[in-house]
Amino acid sequence: MNQLPLARGDAPGKIILFGEHAVVYGRPAIAAPVTQVRARADIFPARTCTVEAVDLHQRVDVAHAPADDPFARMVRLVCDALQRPLPPWRIVVTSDIPIAAGLGSGAAISAAIGRAMLTAFGAAMPLAELSALVYEVEKLHHGTPSGIDNTVVVYERPVWFVRGQPPVPFAVARPIHLLIADTGVPSPTKIAVGDVRRAWEQDTARFEALFDGVGDIARQARAAIEAGDIPALGPLMNANQDLLSRMGVSSPELDRLIQAALEAGAAGAKLSGAGRGGNMIALVGDEDAVRVTRALRAAGAVRVLSTSIQPQGML
Repeated sequence: MNQLPLARGDAPGKIILFGEHAVVYGRPAIAAPVTQVRARADIFPARTCTVEAVDLHQRVDVAHAPADDPFARMVRLVCDALQRPLPPWRIVVTSDIPIAAGLGSGAAISAAIGRAMLTAFGAAMPLAELSALVYEVEKLHHGTPSGIDNTVVVYERPVWFVRGQPPVPFAVARPIHLLIADTGVPSPTKIAVGDVRRAWEQDTARFEALFDGVGDIARQARAAIEAGDIPALGPLMNANQDLLSRMGVSSPELDRLIQAALEAGAAGAKLSGAGRGGNMIALVGDEDAVRVTRALRAAGAVRVLSTSIQPQGML
């Protein structure tokens, strides 16, 4: 008989709807959870404290792991916050969130570990504090993260995010149906963010103007989402993608999927996340979803997820 875990924790993936890269420089961004994919952590009694990342075939001895190991880092942060010693636990982590694809896999795994540990300890922690711990681990993954991944996966609600300010969950008036298509090309956030920073340092005025444009689009998108004006989001997504391309963070694979989605009837399409690969998103109506999904697969998408951002309280 399989052993039952002492505790379980999980967390969703995430997508950025508007504002990637510019959010690092103080402009607003909109992000939402992707509940169709999740990271999970199960805790079992053991003699020492270990983390087993099943999908990565990794086993980490927390007491002896280096400081930059993200799994051990999250365990230590939770123990320090609760003023507890390392527990004799085997923490088994699994995830169906694609890695390095802009879906917040690293933040979701950290959040899942944190939630499982809190349950096993019988402890409570405000969402803001858990999000702050996950953010510390995000620094290992991304260098200078915006803070948006940890915020969305911990709060599990669409949020309006401005770096340095508390996240603001906001009203979604009507369902937003999206397709998320994976290029199959890894998209390490740290590299893309670093390249944009170097380009900004070399041509600050041009990139500040691009960031301003992205911020303006995010503000218009929030107003449209709150008003239920879903058709307005398509052109805003296309405009956001144009600015991201001008930043140099799109790619031939992303461009091909975006073009295929638009030609098949999507109302708008853009990359989501760091770019240079990873995922793109397409805004579709119910009548367009099957056709656009087929077009994305024909254009080379290795995976297409369908997700809906619902008004609060709707399933």
